[in-house]
Amino acid sequence: MTLRKRNIWKITILFVFVAAIAAMIIFSQQPKPLQATMVADSESGTKVLVLNYHKIDHTFISLSVRPEDFDNQMKYLHDNGYHTINPDELYEALAGNGQLPENPVLITFDDGYEDNYTNAYPILKKYDFKATIFVVTGFLDRHKKGYLSWDQAREMNKNGINIESHTVNHKSMTDLTDDELRSELVDSKKKAESELGHAVNYVAYPTGTYNLHIAQMVKEAGYKAAFTIKYGNVDKASNIFALERVPIFHTEDTNKDFIERIRYQPIFESFGWMKN
Repeated sequence: MTLRKRNIWKITILFVFVAAIAAMIIFSQQPKPLQATMVADSESGTKVLVLNYHKIDHTFISLSVRPEDFDNQMKYLHDNGYHTINPDELYEALAGNGQLPENPVLITFDDGYEDNYTNAYPILKKYDFKATIFVVTGFLDRHKKGYLSWDQAREMNKNGINIESHTVNHKSMTDLTDDELRSELVDSKKKAESELGHAVNYVAYPTGTYNLHIAQMVKEAGYKAAFTIKYGNVDKASNIFALERVPIFHTEDTNKDFIERIRYQPIFESFGWMKN
């Protein structure tokens, strides 16, 4: 190895070491809110946290967050100056047509489980929070156990909870033909719109699977934007038809993991560790 290469290698090791020490210092601090001014905006602008939940109950699976933990998480957001937004507010801000509040957060749920109404909805009302539920339209009012009814969806929709599309049957979209894809996207949009009485403009990809062709079909179906399960925060560099989210799971220490995810994700991205 030449002297030049050895020096480059030493500098690289030193940089990694310094970054690791900095991360250790950050993680050792007591939890406190991450204000927008604490992380310099990238050239893409302000980053927006989009949380992704599924079930809010006591089922012992990773996708199920206990109601008491969900309450603690919403309390943390409330007490630390986060402001909930809806998909329209996010869309307009990304398009340069609207301003977001400080520390914006979009709270989303996938699938449309009944516990979103019985358990999550009262907690969201307690903190006067907005949220968005992506529902599988074919599962509502079909006697499919554990899912919302359209009456429940309509009630929430009138009280700060956006109801959007998660397709008709929750099939992996990369496994479908174009005709099947079109049906899943268009039919779910039409069904939700007829039940809710207004436009449905956003969709979340079932199982998170998508590609550029599917994204184009989402656009052609009349949606303004689509959400993935790709880990990260949203900014103006995001693909409007592949928006990032931060998934929240049940873990051995759910609330600690929740705080770490929402506090450190923007820091990781500011170093270029997460964002494409």
